[in-house]
Amino acid sequence: MEYKDYYQILGLERDADQAEIKRAYRKLARKYHPDVSSEEGAEDRFKEVGEAYEVLKDPEKRAAYDQLGSGYHSGEEFRPPPGWDQGFEFHGGGYTEADPEAFSDFFESLFGRAGFGAGHAGFGARGGGFRHEFHAQGENTHARIAIDLEDSYRGASRQITLKHSELGPDGRPQLRERKLNVKIPKGVTEGQQIRLAGQGQPGMGEGKPGDLYLEITFNPHRLYSVEGRTVYLDLPLSPWEAALGARVRVPTPEGAVHLTIPANSKSGSKLRLKGRGIPARGTPGQAPGDLYAVLKIVAPPADSEAHREAYRQFSQAFEFDPRAGMGG
Repeated sequence: MEYKDYYQILGLERDADQAEIKRAYRKLARKYHPDVSSEEGAEDRFKEVGEAYEVLKDPEKRAAYDQLGSGYHSGEEFRPPPGWDQGFEFHGGGYTEADPEAFSDFFESLFGRAGFGAGHAGFGARGGGFRHEFHAQGENTHARIAIDLEDSYRGASRQITLKHSELGPDGRPQLRERKLNVKIPKGVTEGQQIRLAGQGQPGMGEGKPGDLYLEITFNPHRLYSVEGRTVYLDLPLSPWEAALGARVRVPTPEGAVHLTIPANSKSGSKLRLKGRGIPARGTPGQAPGDLYAVLKIVAPPADSEAHREAYRQFSQAFEFDPRAGMGG
């Protein structure tokens, strides 16, 4: 996936104000509109300009994009840094006349195909609007937050800091922060949302405030990886434990347990610990996930003459070729 420099696409400096961004977009949109332009590649340039404007016209998307920094160059290989948008609060909002289906993979990787947080309408978003006497409900807002895997096992209360952007007097986005106390429910999984009623955008007049939706992600863990409610643990074994079988102590997020290793186990084999994955969240019929220990055979180093001699004796005790059947 290629990085896109939206400022360069619109011919702007990174400190351009919103009026400059709008003028640049209008100029380039007229120049490359497929109905009037005869330039080669005009349609692709028109889509590119629309995508750049979609991000830079929106103070929140622009501020989030700016967090990536200016160290990237258009066309170079790019992957979003892990957690680049954690704790950044987005509001709802529609699109320009650009077709969101034509947006690039780069845009989608940052904001999603429909734009980050789309789907909950409110004041200012598609489906929202003014009520009589200028009373209007506030927009829903959206953010991603990262929690520890253990928080999902036990439930937790955490204070989080959310960043949002608003236009300053100079027409440029400025970051603001707010702190909230959040209850993490037991059994929450990645991708699920926690709804905080009334913590979204304030309403207009007597309109109620919108809600805040927090999408859950997990912090990287030194031991575990997660898919849905299933948890995986790479479990190192010595060659003799794998060959002869053993009973070993295995960590889990709920505490250590003992696991029986069958004789002649192979690297990559999975042993299931039923119900030791992420707990059920209380939904009727929902079962807790499982934890799988993925076996990984680790050979001790031959770092002394005694150890090397032990390996020599070991090699003489077996007629074993690990590459048998490969040919050559």
